[in-house]
Amino acid sequence: MSNAVLSVKDVSVAFGFDKNGNSRDGKQPLQVTDRVSFDIFPGEFFALVGESGCGKSVTAMSILRLLPWPSAKIVNGEILFDVGANDAQTQDARDLVKLPLKDLQSVRGSEIACIFQEPMQALNPVVTIKKQLLEVFKFGTVSKSAQSQNAPSKQDSAQSQKECHSRLDRESPLDLIREQLRLAGFTDPDRVLNSYPHELSGGMLQRVCIVMALLPKPKLIIADEPTTALDVTVQAQVLAVLKEMAEKTGTAVLLITHNMGIVSQYAHRVAVMYAGRIVEEGPVREVINHPMHPYTQGLLAAIPESHSDLRTLASIPGSVPHPKDFAKGCRFADRCSHCADECKTETLPPKVAEANHFAYCFNYEK
Repeated sequence: MSNAVLSVKDVSVAFGFDKNGNSRDGKQPLQVTDRVSFDIFPGEFFALVGESGCGKSVTAMSILRLLPWPSAKIVNGEILFDVGANDAQTQDARDLVKLPLKDLQSVRGSEIACIFQEPMQALNPVVTIKKQLLEVFKFGTVSKSAQSQNAPSKQDSAQSQKECHSRLDRESPLDLIREQLRLAGFTDPDRVLNSYPHELSGGMLQRVCIVMALLPKPKLIIADEPTTALDVTVQAQVLAVLKEMAEKTGTAVLLITHNMGIVSQYAHRVAVMYAGRIVEEGPVREVINHPMHPYTQGLLAAIPESHSDLRTLASIPGSVPHPKDFAKGCRFADRCSHCADECKTETLPPKVAEANHFAYCFNYEK
């Protein structure tokens, strides 16, 4: 799709390979995601939702090829980055699946940044926050991100780099960092800068990670369940900071979560994932108010409301199957109350669509 910052097309990931890319111990590699496709546009908050074990994090980590090596491998599909105004099929877009590792290293952190689940594991416990944030400048990611990878000429690229260095000359890196920390809600940035990670709360650390991700002005941030380890009130503060700062910089955000409440409040579009497949995708309001897939309906029905009787709280029976038990047809069939005979065949569920909202289901019309 045109002008998407990221276009994931039919990506499948499997585990069980050796260093030579062959199946390990003679066993068939285990495919955990199946033809996952979605587009993310500049400045958009795009959410990928599903239960634990459905393949959300594997999909997110495959974008930057951060999957465990050599076991995991992208066996099918394209991940087109920085499509711009060109059609996704043109050669101008970079396919991150085929991009040489050296070139991919220049994309990681500077053009696509990550915010992980546990900030204490993302930050070095024996180094001050100041030193860790200054490392963003030390390794040149800020100046690199100012250059367009699809620049029409060397002259334009040189001019872009010159303008970035000009700003760094006018403002010291610490001034830029203090400015970003204030935007993230810190009233005393100097105290934060001189602190070690263990001296800050979980919410403060996650906001530091957001600042670290946004400093190089990336085009996309992958936020892999960034509020899992935080309490509810701090979750809201952190996500509000992330959305506000991303909107100001025009950065797109891929939010990985299992919380539909967070999705309804912060995301623009949502894709619902189950057992390694996208089962529904559309604008958040459409998906929440008119869910098309039985799995999405079950997720929404399981959200407790303040006036509801908890004794009648709905639930989805069973659990997400192990990848070795994935069915070839509809993978939700065994847990679906609308399951029919055709759902358990080897035929893939058809795509049913209403405008820009679609799902994969045999029985949607029924």
